[in-house]
Amino acid sequence: MAFDPDALRRSFAVVERRAEQVALYFYAHLFSHNPHMREMFPEEMGEQRDRLFAALTQLVLRLDSPERLTGYLRTLGRDHRRFQVRPEHYPAVGASLIAALRYFSGGEWTAEVEKAWAEGYSVMANTMIDAARQADAESPAWWEARVVAHHRPVPDVAVLTLAPDRPYPFTPGRNLSLCSERVPRVWRPYSIANAPRADGTMEIHVRKVPGGRLSTALVDRVAPGERVRLGAPTGDVRLDPGATRPLLAVAGGTGWAQTRSLLEHQAVSQPQRRAVVFVGARSEADLHDLPAIRTMAGRWPWLEVVIAAPAARLLRARLVERGSWAGYDGYLSGPPEMVAEMVRLLVAQGADPASLHHDPLPVTGARGPRSGAADWFLERRDIPWINRAELGGRW
Repeated sequence: MAFDPDALRRSFAVVERRAEQVALYFYAHLFSHNPHMREMFPEEMGEQRDRLFAALTQLVLRLDSPERLTGYLRTLGRDHRRFQVRPEHYPAVGASLIAALRYFSGGEWTAEVEKAWAEGYSVMANTMIDAARQADAESPAWWEARVVAHHRPVPDVAVLTLAPDRPYPFTPGRNLSLCSERVPRVWRPYSIANAPRADGTMEIHVRKVPGGRLSTALVDRVAPGERVRLGAPTGDVRLDPGATRPLLAVAGGTGWAQTRSLLEHQAVSQPQRRAVVFVGARSEADLHDLPAIRTMAGRWPWLEVVIAAPAARLLRARLVERGSWAGYDGYLSGPPEMVAEMVRLLVAQGADPASLHHDPLPVTGARGPRSGAADWFLERRDIPWINRAELGGRW
């Protein structure tokens, strides 16, 4: 590693207590010296400041593991293509980052510390640039897609059918990230709700989140014929093609979309494999895809479906009353708190933790009263990452 990781860790420990101020200074410096770069970022910058320090924290945490650090940087480099980040942007970002760190480090900032950050940033930036160049040769930075259907089965959920402008390669269980011109430069991940289709279309299920600008636009305003952008598929949830153990799926809310794609895939690739699916919702009226659930249960003799509504009360009871879940491959999707609770419950019921599959689980809410400014970024919160599987995000 061509820089001093220990120097970076010590320096970061000095400024982490003033994370919010450092982020504010960074963006003020970046935009004042490079005003043309402001248009690359969302209009509302609050979340963007969260992303900056969360990404820096992830980098510092990986300094002891060069392989993990390189993998994270390569993921960031590939993801940044959708923001139209080019190699010439990296020096400006590096200069503003060092300026912010220098300003808030006070007397702890030395020539040796500046040298370590300059060398470290150079290595990181070059890794991201190389990854982006390699990705350019393999796939587009984004896909243009047309909204061919928009359906609101319940008031706060929309099912969108998308037709990409070119083949979109994905395996069932993965996610796509989406951006609409109605909310420029804001990207969000959504589970793909189907296995690959002959016509190339894909479904996503979107729940309107209070205060969520993109989810509100997708549910309330986007109409058939509009265009959206899709980022490359992300996530590691997928069926093991060689698996023979019975499958258990637990889905809550729009997390059903991921489960549906896995079941559609199993119907083609592993129809002899038994599966039991628990579908939870806040109420029976909130089961937004109930007709499809009933159709699947009636069509596929290997599939058993258990409806649990309201989910919080019945999911636990239904899972516990079935006894041991040892010997099952589990797939869990839905609100992070629900998935975390289901993991604990299933392990207590005999499931092997290594057999439980789900997307990474950020924790919503603070851990308790804040002890200082450092908790601003140390808290693990449910930030809507562009690529949650790798905690990706822009600077």
